[in-house]
Amino acid sequence: MSGFRVKERRLAYQRVKKTALHCCVPLCANSSRYNSTISFHSFPVDVLVRAEWMVRVRRDDFTPSKTSRVCSRHFQKGDFVNNPGKLRRLKKGAIPALFSWNNFQIPAPRASVWERRPRADSPPPVHDIDSEEEMELATLAPDHDYCITPTTAMVADQLAEENDTLRQKVKELELQIQALQLRSCLGLKRFAGSDEDIRFYTRFHSYDHLMAFWRLIEPATSRMIRVTTEKTTSNRSTKLLPIDELFLFLNYLSTGCTQRELGHRFNIRRTTASRIITTWANFLYCVLGAVCIWMTPEEITANLPPEFKEYADTQVIVDCTELRCQTPSSLVLQSEVYSHYKSHCTFKAMIGMAPHGPLTFVSALYGGSISDRELFRLSGIIPLLSPDMAVMVDKGFRVDKLVPGRLHRPAFRSNKEQMAAQDVLETQSIARLRVHVERLIRRVKENKLFDTVIPLSISGSINQLFTVSCILCNYQNGPLVKDWREHKSQVEI
Repeated sequence: MSGFRVKERRLAYQRVKKTALHCCVPLCANSSRYNSTISFHSFPVDVLVRAEWMVRVRRDDFTPSKTSRVCSRHFQKGDFVNNPGKLRRLKKGAIPALFSWNNFQIPAPRASVWERRPRADSPPPVHDIDSEEEMELATLAPDHDYCITPTTAMVADQLAEENDTLRQKVKELELQIQALQLRSCLGLKRFAGSDEDIRFYTRFHSYDHLMAFWRLIEPATSRMIRVTTEKTTSNRSTKLLPIDELFLFLNYLSTGCTQRELGHRFNIRRTTASRIITTWANFLYCVLGAVCIWMTPEEITANLPPEFKEYADTQVIVDCTELRCQTPSSLVLQSEVYSHYKSHCTFKAMIGMAPHGPLTFVSALYGGSISDRELFRLSGIIPLLSPDMAVMVDKGFRVDKLVPGRLHRPAFRSNKEQMAAQDVLETQSIARLRVHVERLIRRVKENKLFDTVIPLSISGSINQLFTVSCILCNYQNGPLVKDWREHKSQVEI
């Protein structure tokens, strides 16, 4: 029997413990379990009154729940509805005001500034001035009784020194803000003192080299036609300076980063970065494309390196290159751009180089399935050739009937078991000279944009981007071989 009573008491204690209410105010330990005379009130539904309750309660990171209560000790007597014999209820809009930190008392209202500030005594009444002596005294007497004492002079000097110190700090902070703004934005001025960074972001040899190129194209930037969101053209510029737009475009070619990443770097939107890239691709395609890069035979002969003395009639060295692109969803397009040589979908172009190194020809991009012979025929280089111009090519160019002049090409073994000794020597000498066009192609592909898979989203401007990158090689770099630089200087002398 005693065991049953103990169990019954435990259940009753747990029931009471479960339904007990506690006050959520800090430093208040009132609970309905031990004090039945105090009422507990939940937070009001009104948003403004509820917010005022949370401010008065003074709890950090506190969000009242359905079980959060404030006991009646924190309210004034006038905050309760007069209902004797019934549950104690608060009036609408009542706010807790009595807490342990104010000794459960309402502090006396603080006097206003006007009331706290001592007022000066009223001035004495002004008497009528009768005599001339009183008139003279009145004119000589000052209108105030202020005076300069050594103490006030020291305070003035101290304030002046503090003002000078504060002005100096303001200037230092302004310089720091300018430096932070310069670091936060990836502009050209940020890397003006580092030629290594200029080479990484633009492929130009130095900052002075880049500025020289900028001075060449700067006059034409005033007539630049910009691409806008409405698929129209406009002359309005963006928030970036024109030279910073050029830096963004060169950064896009050199690093191959996405347009979204460029937007974050230059603090602009991705769509704005995309429009800047398209605008400058078309602009440089027109400006640089207007400059004739094809050389006459006299110019080729004047700058011919000694290594080409056995092939002195060579006008151009050509070779093809391929850029990997995203696989299109259409099977017809896949068959057009798929390259069996690369086992991938590619764009294909032909590049021509003069014997002494500069790029003199670049074709448009075609699908990767096109052959070298067909690309040579469609590239537009045949009308530029004459019978006295020789072309140096690789084995894959079966263009004997397309070239009006001589063709320097490595020999084929054909059906022979072994090539003749003369053919071996000729193949080696041609391969040793033709390798320079591959080095030129490597310079173009140092732009990381062409070293990755090109997305089809930029296929509309990829031809302009590739052509501009090829022509920029003539401005960005020096001769392919150091000895050719010395030979060029000797020819100029």
